[in-house]
Amino acid sequence: MPAETTPALSGQARRAALWRSVLIFLAVVGPGLITANVDNDAGGIATYSMAGASYGVKLLWTLIPITVALIVVQEMSARMGVVTGKGLADLIRESYGVKVTFWIMLALLVADVGNTVSEFSGAAASLEIFGVPTWITVPLVALAVWLLVLKGTYRSVEKVFLVACLFYVAYPISAYLSHPDWPVVLRATVTPTFEWNGGYVTMLVGVIGTTIAPWMQFYLQSAVVEKGIKPEHYAHSRLDVIVGCIITDVVAFFIIVACAATLFKAGVKVDTADQAAAALAPLAGRYASWLFAFGLFNASFFAATILPLATAYYVCEAFGWESGIDRKWSEAPQFYWLYTGIVLVGAAVVLVPHLPLFQIMLVSQVLNGMLLPFILIFMLLLINQEKLMGAFRNGRTFNAIAWTTTVIMIALTLWLVVDGVRGLLFA
Repeated sequence: MPAETTPALSGQARRAALWRSVLIFLAVVGPGLITANVDNDAGGIATYSMAGASYGVKLLWTLIPITVALIVVQEMSARMGVVTGKGLADLIRESYGVKVTFWIMLALLVADVGNTVSEFSGAAASLEIFGVPTWITVPLVALAVWLLVLKGTYRSVEKVFLVACLFYVAYPISAYLSHPDWPVVLRATVTPTFEWNGGYVTMLVGVIGTTIAPWMQFYLQSAVVEKGIKPEHYAHSRLDVIVGCIITDVVAFFIIVACAATLFKAGVKVDTADQAAAALAPLAGRYASWLFAFGLFNASFFAATILPLATAYYVCEAFGWESGIDRKWSEAPQFYWLYTGIVLVGAAVVLVPHLPLFQIMLVSQVLNGMLLPFILIFMLLLINQEKLMGAFRNGRTFNAIAWTTTVIMIALTLWLVVDGVRGLLFA
């Protein structure tokens, strides 16, 4: 009799342990999933749309190494946040001084204001497809993102962000309605192709470069710290990061597929995501177009909230000011004033008639490109400090992967910077 009871108890214990692990994951999930999904913002969607419209499915294969690189970098950010209980800006200031931190923060602030402009522009452009004018969309979106952070708590705001992640399903549905040739799509996904011409290389670098942005590392680490994730739950936090990275690139996959199956096939060229949404209507039906536009609005609204929030987090961390959504305005005035200022400037710029929004976005991308190598190197130096990370520092194998990823990202970023500067000089 005891021999029969033991396996039953053992099985029950295993099920209990599994459910406990699931519940812990659900409690921990958020920072990794949200940070990765915000990467598919207005600029990212525009890049993937142009890739599909210009080169069909030829660039789908890049999403596999892109996903690996994103996981490597994001995992390090989350791990440092869990182990140290401090944000990345805080760690850089403590290890490398206030002067270095000041210049990094200044460049990031300028770049993020430019990025925020692009998000409000994306929200306005997406709703123009439905006949809503910019002067209505932008003020309402600005007010909504400001109130969300001002009136919410970390838990409530995170829940809104997690719900926003669900709406990215608009892109897989839009791709399905576009009726792609799935065998061709699958072959292109696992078969690397390359064309030795400037346009293809620039688009290749753009697809890769839009994946890892400096602000992501700061926001992810700050979010992990504010959520209070402890080292004993790091495995669940790491899973959150991995799932988020995979989902964001699956969404990118379907954006490229939707545009390849329609715009590329019809020879239609686009320069922005809203142009892609509008062009889908006669080729894949108005529902595919509407879903694409809705996805663009969701992504733009999502990122218009996160980007100013990320900036407020790491600037306050860098200078030792109080920060966090759970704090009142009187407890963290610098945090809330920064957030408010970036939202106001981002929205106001979009409302200025005849302003060169494309040039503003291009400058912000160049700044991101110039900063990214420095941020990656700082992260690798910090995560290998034994006094800081202890048993959680990188091992040899992971260091090899991480440094290889960093070197590749630096090379690609330099290409982006040179190409961006050339575009500014000869536009």
